[in-house]
Amino acid sequence: MQFQLTTDFLLKIEQLIAQKDGHALKESLKEYHFADIAEVLEELKSDDATYLVKLLESDLTSEALMEVDEDVREKILARLSPEEIAEELIEMDSDDAADIMAELDEEIQKEVIDSIDDEEIAADIVELISYDEKSAGGLMAKELVQVKETWTVAGCVREMRRQAENVTRVHSIYVTNKEGKLTGRLSLKDLLTASEKTKISDVFIPKVDYVTVHTEGEDVARIMQKYDLEAIPVVDGEGILVGRITIDDIVDFIKDEAEKDYQMAAGLSQDVEADDNIWHLTRARLPWLVLGLFGGLGSVYIMQGFEGALEKYAILFFYTPLIAAMAGNVGVQSSAIIVQGLANDVVKGSLLSRFLKELGLSMINGTALGMLVILFNAIIGNPLNISLAIAISLLVVIIIAAIIGTFVPIILNKRGIDPAIATGPFITTSNDIFGILIFFYISKLILGF
Repeated sequence: MQFQLTTDFLLKIEQLIAQKDGHALKESLKEYHFADIAEVLEELKSDDATYLVKLLESDLTSEALMEVDEDVREKILARLSPEEIAEELIEMDSDDAADIMAELDEEIQKEVIDSIDDEEIAADIVELISYDEKSAGGLMAKELVQVKETWTVAGCVREMRRQAENVTRVHSIYVTNKEGKLTGRLSLKDLLTASEKTKISDVFIPKVDYVTVHTEGEDVARIMQKYDLEAIPVVDGEGILVGRITIDDIVDFIKDEAEKDYQMAAGLSQDVEADDNIWHLTRARLPWLVLGLFGGLGSVYIMQGFEGALEKYAILFFYTPLIAAMAGNVGVQSSAIIVQGLANDVVKGSLLSRFLKELGLSMINGTALGMLVILFNAIIGNPLNISLAIAISLLVVIIIAAIIGTFVPIILNKRGIDPAIATGPFITTSNDIFGILIFFYISKLILGF
């Protein structure tokens, strides 16, 4: 049955912690999954959560620490000694251990590394934290099963048994030459059906998809998605097999990137959570709000330049929110589609074809919406010349907004800048200003003020 964290159960755990009844706590939690333990840790006070982490076995708490919210984990780790952190890390997969290590201060990192008795584990963690966290090197784990192409099937099976003890899940068996360079993969079926004396070089599959340690995480995700891979090997600059990336790691990466892009598109300059403190939330929101403020002030300045026209055609004033809103909406729609397409690598073809397509689409939409405006004004009895001015302005504004929303993300992407910053406040503000300016200039040309 699925675990449900109830108030009564949490109160029981808190009381046992207050009584320092370690035996009862272990008995109460021994049947639960590490994800359930993580849920309990997130609801406890930091000191209580730390007590529980110290009490329970590291093979359980190490997994639970990877599941809890980053802020909760940070508070728990701050209350653990370097030796206690080291005990947790050695129970984790190397990629998870490296992620935890990257959250610590450099001085603490050194103390933790010095506290790890297993030199191989320590070296693996140090290597992984040296890579960019968004690269294949930063995403990979060192645990894998690899065999030499010169081995026999019998020797291969013995070695695989030894290696598999340190690998949580065996997705693939990789084959390397005597220098350690990746040469292929081994089918379990072929291994089981071959003679014990058969050389691995006679049965392995030489074709294998791989990435290098410097491959961008988004490119890794595309490759794994395209070829439907559960895991992909990682090689260094010389082709030597150094690790692997599993599907769960790349899904976590995609989720994190999607959250960051969503927040950026919504006008948040840094990663935030709903329960972050006021100062953190203010720093994340204020910069984009300032941009929106200046955009609004720019619109006010433009409207002041047409003060005489507004006195003569006061009705135009009431349509400015409509023009600004449509400009912003169309721009955000266009940029959202492009940003999504760039993320999925489906934005293909020349810029000219993209321009012509967007131009045609915006003209159809703009014409349809302009006709509705004319119809609306006819029903309420507004003069035809004013209706035409509004409708034509709306058409031009939609075309300009669609082009800006389409090409700003593409240009940013070509310059190596995250196109997600083009959506939300940036596109909305720029299109508001252009929309108001275009509206009044076209109205001036048609109405002659």
